Amino acid sequence: MRWYCRYGVSYRDLEEMLTERGVAVDHTTIYRWVQRYAPELDKQTRWYRRVSEWRAQSWRVEETYLRIGGKWCYWYRALTSHGDTLDFSLSTRRNTASAKRFLATTLRSAAHCGPPRVINTDSDPALAAAITELKTNGRCPTSVRHRRVKYLNNRIEGDHGRLKRILGPKRGFKTPVTAYRTLKRIEAMHALRKGQGKIFASGHSNPDMVIVEKAFTYA
Repeated sequence: MRWYCRYGVSYRDLEEMLTERGVAVDHTTIYRWVQRYAPELDKQTRWYRRVSEWRAQSWRVEETYLRIGGKWCYWYRALTSHGDTLDFSLSTRRNTASAKRFLATTLRSAAHCGPPRVINTDSDPALAAAITELKTNGRCPTSVRHRRVKYLNNRIEGDHGRLKRILGPKRGFKTPVTAYRTLKRIEAMHALRKGQGKIFASGHSNPDMVIVEKAFTYA
C-alpha cells in the first residue's frame, strides 16, 4: 500500500511486482487495503507532518482539476510559502461554499501554528468570497491579509504537477468517495517525501518509511 501511494504505479503493476517476489496477491485485494488503511495512515501521520509556526506565516491556496467517474472534481490544497502541505480536500463543486469549508478546515488543522499573516490565492472569486465570509463570522482573524499575486502560486502549481505524475499511471478514480480515501494517503506520503517530519527519521535514507512504521507502532 505504501508503494502504491508513494510511486506512480497501478494496482496491476503492484500485483506483478509482488508476484515476482513470491507473494501471490490479487490487485483487487490491494485496492481494498488502500481503501481501508489509507485514511488511517493520513490520520496517524498528521502529527509527524505538522508545520512549525515560523514556516506557516504565508499560505498558498489553490484548487486543481481531477477527472473522477467521467466528471470534473476539484482538489483544494493549501501549502506554505516553503512548500509544506497544510491540508487538502476534495469537492464535486467549485464554489464559495466548497472554498469556505476547505479554508475553515485548514484553519482548524493548522491552529497550532496560529493564524497566517497572509493567504495568497489565484483569481478565483470563490476563494476571495470565502475568506471574506470567514472573517465576517469570526472564523478567520481580520488581521489575515488576502493577496492575489499569480507568480507567488508557482510553488503550489508545481506541487500539483508532482502530485499528478503519481496519479497518472493509476488510470483514474471511479467515485469521489474512493478517490478521497486514496488521495488522503497519497498526499500524506507526498508530504513526508518532501521532508515534513524528517526530524523523526534523522539520518535515514528513507524517512517516510520510518515515520509510517513509527506512526502505526505507537497508534
